Amino acid sequence: MIKNKQRGSQIFLFFTMILPFSVNAESLNTAWNIALDVDHSLKAVQQNTAAAQQQLEAAKAVRLPGVSLTAGYTALDNTPALKANLGGSSIELPIAENNSLSYNVMATLPLYTSGRISSGIDSAEASFRASQTFESSKVQNLKLKIAEAFVNVLRSIRSLEVADSHVDSLKSHASDVENLHTQGMVSRNDLLSAQVALADAQQNAIKAKNILDIAYSAYNRFLNRPLNQIVTLDNLQPESFDSTLETLTEQALRQSHELLALQNQIQALRHQVAGIRSQTGPQLALNGGYGFQENQYQAYEEQWSINLGLQWKLFDGGIIKHKASATNRQAMSLQEQYDDMRTTISLQVRQYWLDIQETHKRIKVTENAIAQAEENLRVNRDRYENGLSTNTEVLDAESLRTRSKNNHSNALYDAVLAALHLKRTLSEL
Repeated sequence: MIKNKQRGSQIFLFFTMILPFSVNAESLNTAWNIALDVDHSLKAVQQNTAAAQQQLEAAKAVRLPGVSLTAGYTALDNTPALKANLGGSSIELPIAENNSLSYNVMATLPLYTSGRISSGIDSAEASFRASQTFESSKVQNLKLKIAEAFVNVLRSIRSLEVADSHVDSLKSHASDVENLHTQGMVSRNDLLSAQVALADAQQNAIKAKNILDIAYSAYNRFLNRPLNQIVTLDNLQPESFDSTLETLTEQALRQSHELLALQNQIQALRHQVAGIRSQTGPQLALNGGYGFQENQYQAYEEQWSINLGLQWKLFDGGIIKHKASATNRQAMSLQEQYDDMRTTISLQVRQYWLDIQETHKRIKVTENAIAQAEENLRVNRDRYENGLSTNTEVLDAESLRTRSKNNHSNALYDAVLAALHLKRTLSEL
């Protein structure tokens, strides 16, 4: 009695532990939200975007006046003096103190830089946009990985269900064969064949269970959860796309985060080229400030000053020219990558669009095949029990039924994945 109570308590505790995972099925959107909050690689990309934003603010700050303070204290072993010869006598006249304090506060405001500052700002803005689009691309890629893991769990669950159904069917058949063998109606070879087929099915069921465990582990890793946590997932259904292939291709090329990121990177390099070349132009700045030099021999220790300065680099041996050319070559390299990626995206859209058409046709075919396989198995088992069919035909019919169910499951989830891949290519996950 005590043992029964303990066993009952253990069963109650078990169902209490798994109840939260059984009642509330986890949707794909929920999984995405969880993963986007905990994924470390995404957080790293977000930090890069934040850094690009700070670089943009730094580029804008170059337009503002800069203020600097310098100060110092000087101690000399001898008092600075001026030697003079008056009436044949040599005299020394002190011109500064041997110990003195000095400080300066200077402000500098760039007035004209031949486009250097504006090019720097434009380049930083383009780099910031590139970082933002790259982050969006990272989000899309992460969502696709999670979706693939999500679908893999669903596919593995279905495979295990089919494997268990295969085992149950063969158990029933093996039991029937054993009864017939006991009655002397079938040979021992039929019984052995049924038992071997059952053992093989049980082995496949064990493998399917292991595959499901691995699928759960891979899925949980994305959500930063214990790898052995079991959750109930919402089922996914295939999606259809009414748009034509040409429309989808144009949409993908227009919305692709990867293409937008490359465009912005190219623009950033072009602006960098303009900024480098602007260094050969005149640079005009206004300087002004206040200075103090402690010196009792000086009439005025304090000085206010203002200066309008011009710098124009007329010749530098070709350094700026070659730097601009190198940066321009980098932009040309990215342009080639951009052109190549356009063709890649067009191919991906076509591939996934064709996959969707193919998988939807497979779903219809396999649905009919399941019903036919079920009927074929029923007929062969009836015929076998009446001595009109062989054990091999029954086992073949059961294999066909299992295969048709697996084919339908694969077609179903292949269609789901094809739609997800197409939406990723459209940047719409």
